[in-house]
Amino acid sequence: MERLFTFKDPEITESSGLAVSPTHDEVYYTHNDSAATPTFYAVGGDGRTLATYQVRGAQARDWEAMAATKDPATGRGVLWFADIGDNLDGAWPDISVYRVLEPRTLGDATLPATRYRFRYADGARNAEGLMINPRTGRLYVVSKEFAGSVYAAPKKLRADRTNVLRKVGSAPIMATDAAYAPDGSSYVIRTYFSATLYRPSGESIAKVPMPELKQAESIAYTLDGKALLAGTEGPKSPVYRVPLPDRAQPTPTKPAQDSESPEMDPSSQSATAATGNEGLTAKDVLIWLAAAACAVGVITFLARRTR
Repeated sequence: MERLFTFKDPEITESSGLAVSPTHDEVYYTHNDSAATPTFYAVGGDGRTLATYQVRGAQARDWEAMAATKDPATGRGVLWFADIGDNLDGAWPDISVYRVLEPRTLGDATLPATRYRFRYADGARNAEGLMINPRTGRLYVVSKEFAGSVYAAPKKLRADRTNVLRKVGSAPIMATDAAYAPDGSSYVIRTYFSATLYRPSGESIAKVPMPELKQAESIAYTLDGKALLAGTEGPKSPVYRVPLPDRAQPTPTKPAQDSESPEMDPSSQSATAATGNEGLTAKDVLIWLAAAACAVGVITFLARRTR
């Protein structure tokens, strides 16, 4: 793996989402985490900000992830921003994802957005992962929990009503981001410790080591689908390029067909769910268990002190 660049902009302090422009060469998009304005940044390959954009009419309660796709009909880039964080695990009755047309030219601007509201069929929860299948256009949200899940949106999103997210598979413990490959042949879910690659059906392909970072937050595929980009929060935070293992590389001579690996669908029972602790080693699980035990101990101690 190699360090690709470092964000130079002092305004980028909590890079929580990361995406590669589908139309501009060597342009990357990012946004800050919670307590920020609905703002995102276009960044060049040297880490310098090329443009700053405001999203008109959007809220930024807790933007945690983003994705970039291309409209198959027009070839226009589309950016998606996920206001899906819920650190109180159920405090918000609904969540939102904003769809913004990628600007044709790079320059500071205010852009309109379409807002899609969502609710979970099985109750509100915290989430930090957003991914969109480029073949089908279906949107997925990945929850951040000890027993995480992958949720699928309806095939056709409605802006005039709340869309229901339904569980279609399991996710690794405490997932911090997710992304789909540009050719739709795989997707990745990242945790604090590693990243795991899956077929669209949910079948695990491989585990990919991640660079040691302060707070592992973001993940994206390179435009050619041959590597992952891994980012973190903090001022002047780095972005790393991590090559995919051979078995997960795209195969242009034999494009994957939808029938070979059907995507996870709420209406289909054929999807293979990933195991709940996929992507973790025994050491990782022990660390989480120790952290949970410490948290319980602190709460118990404080409760006794207040009696």
